[in-house]
Amino acid sequence: MVFGGVVPYVPQYRDIRRTQNAEGFSTYVCLVLLVANILRILFWFGRRFESPLLWQSIIMIITMLLMLKLCTEVRVSNELNIKRRSFAAADSKDEEIKAPPKRSYLDFDLNYFWHWSKFTDYVQCVLTFTGVTGYITYLWLDSSLFVETLGFLAVFTEAMLGVPQLYRNYQNRSTEGMSVKMVLMWTSGDTFKTVYFILNQAPFQFSICGLLQVFVDIAILLQVYLYSYYPQKPVPHTAHPASTKAL
Repeated sequence: MVFGGVVPYVPQYRDIRRTQNAEGFSTYVCLVLLVANILRILFWFGRRFESPLLWQSIIMIITMLLMLKLCTEVRVSNELNIKRRSFAAADSKDEEIKAPPKRSYLDFDLNYFWHWSKFTDYVQCVLTFTGVTGYITYLWLDSSLFVETLGFLAVFTEAMLGVPQLYRNYQNRSTEGMSVKMVLMWTSGDTFKTVYFILNQAPFQFSICGLLQVFVDIAILLQVYLYSYYPQKPVPHTAHPASTKAL
């Protein structure tokens, strides 16, 4: 239970590292899991659940930060290489090699939210979210309604884990770049986890959202089948700053 949740990301991490291409993986998966597991840890202070689930959240947060670090480094490196190649091909000798525009968390530009140029910006965002939600939880810890709502938000957010990847696949009309092994491990892990919740009488929020998670996993596997056997042309997107975001 502690390490099972992070195992699916091992093949995806290796694929990105090997190909130096993170386009097929949605970094919003990392955002969803970071939010969900931070909320789950805060929920633990209001309603103690089994310690393996608590440690699972801590390990998952560390893993998602490592995934974000790799994806950011690869994406920024690729953007710089494309810029260099375009200037190298230019006829004018007066052209200078310019780095891609830096995007920072402190710019507060919603067009580039969660698509920043440095890993430290993601860390700042996570720490800000943890600090704000932690303080609110401290103030309302005595309210059972708040605690139960917090628990529901934690597991419901985690249940939405596959939705960014589902949407990205739909946008691309392809699952290329996404690790199928990762999704298969999601499905088996979520199935096991849901059964574990039911048998161990975990808070009802865990069981309901576990089932929802399994359904989303199955939907992504259906995409793999459909786009493999019935390839489709990607839908053209209009040029807009927000369209460059890695969903």
